[in-house]
Amino acid sequence: MATQTLTGEQLAAITCEMVRIKSKHFGRGATEGKSYQCDDFLFCVLKGGMTVAERDLLDHGDAGLVRQVRLRFQENNQSNFEGAVERISGRRVLAYQSQVLFDPDYTIEIFVLGDEALVESAAVPTK
Repeated sequence: MATQTLTGEQLAAITCEMVRIKSKHFGRGATEGKSYQCDDFLFCVLKGGMTVAERDLLDHGDAGLVRQVRLRFQENNQSNFEGAVERISGRRVLAYQSQVLFDPDYTIEIFVLGDEALVESAAVPTK
């Protein structure tokens, strides 16, 4: 396994990109977030971000439906999430998985990083 450690600046930029992508598609993003690296694993933990409609569905016992829609969104936008991580980290994403928790409200994006990326690292995206 590779041992290239991402900088704090890169981890913060990845968190911001995850929030931005979700905000763009859901109309709101996480209220807090932080990314962590453990060897070749990258975890982006996002707090908050459920929409009013999703909260209503959860209140009426439809957690399965909310989970299904959220995970389908992640599948449909996988290339956006992986591309952001590759661009910022300078490493290729070998695998990606997402998990949504409801109480408390968290989303965890999980990436397995390879030795090298297909693109050059941008360290921090320009706004």
